[in-house]
Formats: sequence, structure tokens, C-alpha cells
Amino acid sequence: LPPALSEQAGEIDSVIALHFWLIAFFFALVLVFMLYSLVVFRRRKGEENVEGEHFEGNSTVEIVWTVAPLVLVLILGFVGWRSLNEVTRPRENEMVINAEGFQWAWAFTYPDSGVTSAELVLPVNQPIRMEMSAREVLHSFWIPQFRVKQDLVPGQTTILRFTPVAVDSSEALKVRCAEICGLSHWRME
Repeated sequence: LPPALSEQAGEIDSVIALHFWLIAFFFALVLVFMLYSLVVFRRRKGEENVEGEHFEGNSTVEIVWTVAPLVLVLILGFVGWRSLNEVTRPRENEMVINAEGFQWAWAFTYPDSGVTSAELVLPVNQPIRMEMSAREVLHSFWIPQFRVKQDLVPGQTTILRFTPVAVDSSEALKVRCAEICGLSHWRME
């Protein structure tokens, strides 16, 4: 992942890491059982039309493999809900910035000063409340280093909150459109 440059990035990174390790664990588990089955239950020389012993099933196993994933999904749902609430909760002294996405650029308006710019300038350690809209088609406001992304829908105002906590000295950060919005989508940054 790129460097984490917002207060919200840590929370989002922890959810990504949790999902990554769970996916890796379950992938490995399935792969091990699959390889075990291929080796142990393969047809051997001289065996023809040999069928395994017939059995009806095991209610305990069926209940476990139904309830265990349900519990895991509920836990992950709770973790996601808690993380989403933490990332989107209002902060004190939020600086409001209006963002408008249009084919194929951005316009940022700072209501306190009335300044409008194609470049987004943010103070460090200042909670930001982006009030975003789109003119004609869907767009998606995304700054990878902040780990936040929000869709912009024509006719609606969407809100995105984040707090920049560091400056990336290597280069200016890029606001990217993460929604294919037409022929020149590629240069909407």
C-alpha cells in the first residue's frame, strides 16, 4: 500500500490486513484439503469401478459448517460496521470543502474564503469534510494515500471525511477519479 497519510488510514489498513490474512488462511485450508483428497482418494492401479462406501451424512458436521461461516460473517460485519462508523464520524472544527467532478476535471471550492481551484490544498491535522457532487456522470473521489474513496452521483451531495496527518515530500498527492466516466477518464487527476 502507498504511505498512510490520513488519520483514517490506520483503521482502514487494519480491516484490509484482517481480510487479507483470513482469505490467505482459508485459501490455504481449502488447498490443503484438496491436495489431500487428490492424493489419498485417487484411483490406484488395478482398481476399476470402485465406489466409496455410501453414507447419509452427519448432522453435526453440517450444522458446524453452516454456523461457523455465519458467525465469521457476523464478526466481520461488526468489524466493518465499527470501522465505517469510526472513519465517517463527524470531527470537531471540520473544514468544509465543496468538490465537483465533471468530465474530465475537478473543481474545489473553499466556502470560508470563496476561492475555487482545480487543485485541492489541505492543511495537515485539520479534519476535512468534503461535500461532493457530479455534473453529468458518476465520478469517484479517491486519494490512495488517505485510504478513502467516495462516489459522486449527479443530483446528489455525498460527504467524505478525513484528516490529513502527514505530507508526502516525494510528490504532490493526486486526486483520482476511480469511476470510468468517459473517454478522458484516464487524465482526470
